[in-house]
Amino acid sequence: MREDEGRIIRHNHTVSIEGREKVSITGVEDMDSFNDEEITIVTEYGYLSIGGHDLHISKLNLDEGQLVLEGYIEGLEYADADTSSSKGGFLSRLFR
Repeated sequence: MREDEGRIIRHNHTVSIEGREKVSITGVEDMDSFNDEEITIVTEYGYLSIGGHDLHISKLNLDEGQLVLEGYIEGLEYADADTSSSKGGFLSRLFR
């Protein structure tokens, strides 16, 4: 994200799920945490947590903002960077 004459310009951010077994994401800025049950990334739209089983990263290119992961996908959850841990979700699990 960048500002251009006071306007915020966002890059493309897409999420594509194929059969609950593969997720392709663009607009990825950083990797926050990962294990075989949850992967948390940073996008321009906030944190994105992907939960499931046997998750593994098959492609990560932060220069191009791309992530491809495979495994059994159970859900995706967005949270703003300034979200309070009292609201629940994955951020509350991070700060227990």
